Amino acid sequence: MSGYRTLPVPDGLDGMRVDAGLAKLLGLSRTVVAALTESGDVVLDGQPAGKSDRLVAGSVLEVTLPEPERPVQVQVVPVEGLLVLHEDDDVIVVDKPVGVAVHPSPGWTGPTVVGGLAAAGIRIATSGAAERQGVVHRLDVGTTGVMVVAKSEHAYSALKHAFKERTVDKLYHALVQGHPDPTRGTIDAPIDRHPKHDYKFAVMADGKPSITHYEVVEAFRAASLLDVHLETGRTHQIRVHFSALRHPCVGDLTYGADPVLAKRLGVTRQWLHARTLGFHHPADGQWVQFTSEYPADLRDALELLRAEGY
Repeated sequence: MSGYRTLPVPDGLDGMRVDAGLAKLLGLSRTVVAALTESGDVVLDGQPAGKSDRLVAGSVLEVTLPEPERPVQVQVVPVEGLLVLHEDDDVIVVDKPVGVAVHPSPGWTGPTVVGGLAAAGIRIATSGAAERQGVVHRLDVGTTGVMVVAKSEHAYSALKHAFKERTVDKLYHALVQGHPDPTRGTIDAPIDRHPKHDYKFAVMADGKPSITHYEVVEAFRAASLLDVHLETGRTHQIRVHFSALRHPCVGDLTYGADPVLAKRLGVTRQWLHARTLGFHHPADGQWVQFTSEYPADLRDALELLRAEGY
């Protein structure tokens, strides 16, 4: 979709934010619409519109859409440290190392899980966008741990449905600064893209519903190790939620972590690890669960905390 559009605002979008309403009207993501407003390509009744402006039924939207981007190509390159925990005809479960994206995206030139599997001769499902075929969920580049990729088309559909219906059990371990109070609780706070920095996310009143459950399993002087269960799966959800509580993940400088503590512990990225993943297997419905051990940098940081009482 590209070019110029003139669109009357229908009654059903009256009072809705520009980014949400235009996304619904054109089938675009709110992120794309926000970028259009920032570049001045959305005009409401003759005036440039901000993404948080409100639509009025009967008003006229003028939108200049960019030329579609060429599909990002999958680079078929072996990925060092990408371990296969389980493989069958329907799924492949891997242990993702740090510094590896799940799939290609604009601006990313590093290794990917999808490219690494292709380099290993592993065929995955063709469902989904070309650059992320077979991908049913993601981990951040700086987050390590267990994830599943669909190999069969049936598995892709079944797992996408399972993640949408929240029947998948995702347990993360996070080392956060300080001591969350209470030591066991639920964070229910909507998340959307940060209003000023498009590479970050933030708790926003009109964001997408986001729910995180946590429990402190080990406390140190300067930090706490948490079990974290995700009920939803928003981008950067754990990082955003604990940053909002002023307990950012150790090493997560993007979300306000203390660089002195990070350096002391030798942590150069967020201390966050996808520990276990459980789901009903697409082939027979039986519950399966897989566990990923801590990589060296996270394990060493914990040992320092335990040995020196940080």
